[in-house]
Amino acid sequence: MTPTPPEPIILAFDTSAAHCAAALLRGKTLLARQSEDMGRGQAERLVPLLDEVIKGAGLDWSDLSALAVGIGPGNFTGIRISVSTARGLALALDIPAIGISTFDAIRKTATLPHLAAVPAPQDRVYIAPEGVAPALVSMDEAHDIGLPLALPPAPADLVVAMAQVARARLRKGIDLPAPAPLYIRAADAAPARDASPVMLPDDVD
Repeated sequence: MTPTPPEPIILAFDTSAAHCAAALLRGKTLLARQSEDMGRGQAERLVPLLDEVIKGAGLDWSDLSALAVGIGPGNFTGIRISVSTARGLALALDIPAIGISTFDAIRKTATLPHLAAVPAPQDRVYIAPEGVAPALVSMDEAHDIGLPLALPPAPADLVVAMAQVARARLRKGIDLPAPAPLYIRAADAAPARDASPVMLPDDVD
C-alpha cells in the first residue's frame, strides 16, 4: 500500500489593513493563529510574530511546506511589506509562496450569493464581481449591483481562509506564480481639474 503523503504545513500572513495577522495550518487542522491591530510598525513586527506562531505550535521554520500571503487590495505599504517578506522567506526556505487576494479569502468564507467587497477610503469599496475585473467604486455603485456585500472576516479568520485557499491550490499540483501586490484603480478615471495648456506654433511671437 502506498503511504499517504504528509499534509502540507502552510503559514499564512496578511498586513493589507491596520493589522498584522498570521495562521498556521497542517492540512485542514489549525495549529495556531495570532492577530494584532496596528496602524504602523508592521514591517518590524511581522517576522517576530511569524516566529511566535511557528514556535508556539512546537514547529520550526524548516517544517513549513508553503507560505500564503495576502496580496490585497488594501493599504499599499502594508501589502508590499507582506509580499516582499513572503518572497524573501520562500527563497531562503526553498518553498513556494502563494499570493491570495482578500477577495478569494472572502469567497472561501461566504456561503450565500454575494459580492466580495473590501473597504476603501472615502466611502468606497474594492469589489470583484464574478467574471469581471476587480474595481474601485463608490458604496452606492456597489449596492446597485444588487448582491449583498460580503466584507472581509476578522484578521485572524482572514488568514485562516488564506491558508485554506493556498492548500487547495497546492493540491492541484500546478506551478504558482510569485506573489505580487493586487493594485486596483478606480473604474473610471477622474477628469483633469485644469484644461490642457495650449501649445503655440514656433512662429508666434
